[in-house]
Amino acid sequence: MATILVVDDELGIRDLLSEILNDEGHTVELAENAAQARSVRTQLRPDLVLLDIWMPDTDGVTLLKEWASSGMLTMPVIMMSGHATIDTAVEATRIGATAFLEKPITLQKLLKAVDIGLNKSMHKPMAPVMQKPGLQMAPADLTVEAAMTGGTLPEMVLDIGPQSHQSFNLDGPLREARDEFEKAYFEYHLAKESGSMTRVAEKTGLERTHLYRKLKQLGVDLARSKRNAL
Repeated sequence: MATILVVDDELGIRDLLSEILNDEGHTVELAENAAQARSVRTQLRPDLVLLDIWMPDTDGVTLLKEWASSGMLTMPVIMMSGHATIDTAVEATRIGATAFLEKPITLQKLLKAVDIGLNKSMHKPMAPVMQKPGLQMAPADLTVEAAMTGGTLPEMVLDIGPQSHQSFNLDGPLREARDEFEKAYFEYHLAKESGSMTRVAEKTGLERTHLYRKLKQLGVDLARSKRNAL
């Protein structure tokens, strides 16, 4: 995975992005201003930078120009802002930014921009058409904040076809059948998302703490789910 530098003067944004990207397997470095960003850029040469535009010392566009003019813009830079104009976004792109994310940043747009910035040849589709029986979900535009604090997703559609290898005891009590289904449901998503709790939380519409409690209650082996995903 990659080393990603997150530059933002807001502690909450830095912490949220760091947790999400760490959960995706990346190494994350943090900077709260341009001075720290310059230091990290020089010492570690990150693979990608998430750069806020409005910062107290030097704004992100000025820092981007500085890197571009000095030959240090050797990594993709994704600009972030909640107050920037279209002209600012166009200018940043002209200077060399690979993408522009408007705050509040949606989780899907963040991960997609990072994937594209890192030049990954294969991208996970937002709403895959599954050839095998399983769970299909419509895309959700959850913000980063909503994904970490709880959010809602569109209605899930359960498609269990004739070739399904999952069976449930329909002759037993409803509670047992429901628990069996929920365990299989979460194990399916854990395997599909390579054990990423952030992605599973997004897919299932559960807040992370609630998700952890639910998995523990159902007896889902997280370590085994990650091994099965490899």
